[in-house]
Amino acid sequence: MGFRELIVYQKAFKVAMEIFKITKTFPSEEKYSLTDQIRRSSRSVCANIGEAYRKRIYPKHFISKLSDCDSENSETQVWLDFSLSNKYINKDKYKELITSSEEVGKLLNYMMNNPEKFR
Repeated sequence: MGFRELIVYQKAFKVAMEIFKITKTFPSEEKYSLTDQIRRSSRSVCANIGEAYRKRIYPKHFISKLSDCDSENSETQVWLDFSLSNKYINKDKYKELITSSEEVGKLLNYMMNNPEKFR
């Protein structure tokens, strides 16, 4: 099995793609700040899952990379908070993305607590 088959990767990728779509509507003055930051952090979750999966034979490194994923996922949630606060997204879209992001976080935590299941 490859990392693309992992449910956590699929969910994280879906969140990142949805964020990419909605940020196309953000104001142009946010292009190099909020838009760039939220796109980078959401994509980084996916990228770090791929990297972590390749390091799974080294449990400590695997957990460390997953921790990086979790940090990027939390950063994405902060940017979603700013997006909502500035009314760049509506409450329903915010709730949808936060819920999906929290699901990703739970899956990452499961992986960090059970690295042996991914060897």
